[in-house]
Amino acid sequence: MSLTPAGGEISYTVTWLEMTKRPSFGWPHQPVGAPSALLKADTPPVWFFLGLYDAVGRDYAWEDMHDRSEEELAEWLASDNTSLYTLMRQGWPHGFFMLDHRKPGICDLAYFGLVPQAIGRGLGRFLLESAVLTGWDIPGVEKMTVNTNTLDHPRALGLYQRMGFEAVRRTDHTRVLKRAHDAGRIPD
Repeated sequence: MSLTPAGGEISYTVTWLEMTKRPSFGWPHQPVGAPSALLKADTPPVWFFLGLYDAVGRDYAWEDMHDRSEEELAEWLASDNTSLYTLMRQGWPHGFFMLDHRKPGICDLAYFGLVPQAIGRGLGRFLLESAVLTGWDIPGVEKMTVNTNTLDHPRALGLYQRMGFEAVRRTDHTRVLKRAHDAGRIPD
């Protein structure tokens, strides 16, 4: 176990990816098993977004959105150029994605992920294909972007690349953790 306590500094690498043409795959079939619904939130409250953000990102040191003011987050979430989609299954959120297309011609997959209890159930590909095609359906989109880092799930980068995203740059960073992080833990 490689536990870094809150207040400890960690190093990580961010990979920036982009997709410059709509992929050839079609809309995915509903996941097998329990019924699923992909729901778009209309002007979601900050607490709802942060709940999803924390549920998905707590094991990957997602902390940055807690540095923003509630007013800033509320404005971002209420923008006509951002969209939050939640994958509901068995009555609770299994994952979410956030699209940000405030820059002309670009749709950024700002956030994407599954809660730990949903990993390994075949839902990631369904959710990511849905996110990519939803982004490309936005009028005027000419490119999609996403970034991931070495703190994220170890399969994240490969999944983005299999969807058609190509790495365009990498940057190295450090951060001071606000809560302990177990770099060796991969959620179930």
